[in-house]
Parts: sequence; structure tokens; C-alpha cells
Amino acid sequence: MIRYDLVCDKDHAFDSWFPDSAAYEKLLAGGFVACPHCGSTKVAKAIMAPAVKRTDKGRTAPSPPPAAGPPGPAPVALLSEKEQQMRAFLRAVRRHVVENAENVGERFPDEARRIHAGETEERAIYGDASLEEVRSLHEEGIEVLPLPRLPEEGN
Repeated sequence: MIRYDLVCDKDHAFDSWFPDSAAYEKLLAGGFVACPHCGSTKVAKAIMAPAVKRTDKGRTAPSPPPAAGPPGPAPVALLSEKEQQMRAFLRAVRRHVVENAENVGERFPDEARRIHAGETEERAIYGDASLEEVRSLHEEGIEVLPLPRLPEEGN
């Protein structure tokens, strides 16, 4: 995991964690990195101090004295409200499909073809298919849609 200090085009500073730098670049390009303050997706990395591993093996530095004056800014959520709403929507879609369709697993491409050809009853199904199998189904005129993968399924 890597943490980046980020800043939006309206000069709001925030930070976020990513699996690696490639994931950050992919999410940024897709418009999924947004400022939690204003929602802007025009975000860039801010200048950061490097994280340096300690070499003093167990010795701890003295704690700094408590800061005088008002407390600093409250911590911000890693996801903007818009991203939280999108994830809630994806969970609802997935829950609806799981509750109302039959999971045919790896038989999905074959079962979709059988339903399309009228060889078996028409019903809602879901399951697993490779990208090549999905392309083939589309070329045959069989409409299929990907079931969104939830973010927590990758963690």
C-alpha cells in the first residue's frame, strides 16, 4: 500500500491510500480520485516527505509537546460522498441480481446460449465467463452484462 498527499484544482489538500502507483494512475485516469471537500476530480500529487524506516531498533524519540491553540482539521474520509453513493448503488445492484437470478457458475456461457436458442426455460442467470466468452456471446447476438465487483471483494 502507498499513501499519497493529494491536492485538487481548488487547492484543497487531502491524502488517500492506493495498492500501488499503477492503481493510483488508473483510478485518476478514470475520474475515481476526487477531492473529499469539493468533489473535484482534477487531482494531483502534492509534494511529500519520504517515509524513512527507523534504524535505531527500539529506541523511541521523545513525544513532541502538545500543540497549543485550536485542534487541527478533522480527518477526512478516503472516499467522497459521490464515491460512497456509487458503491452503495453497486452493492444494491449486486444484491438484487444474487437474490433474483440463478448462479450457474462456469456454465454461464453455455446456459446463456441454451436460453437464447430456446432449448431451456428463459430465466435470469449469472455466473462466470472470460472476456473472450463474453465477446463471443455478443457476436452471437446474446446480450450479457458484467456484474459489478464490489471494492471489498478485492481486499
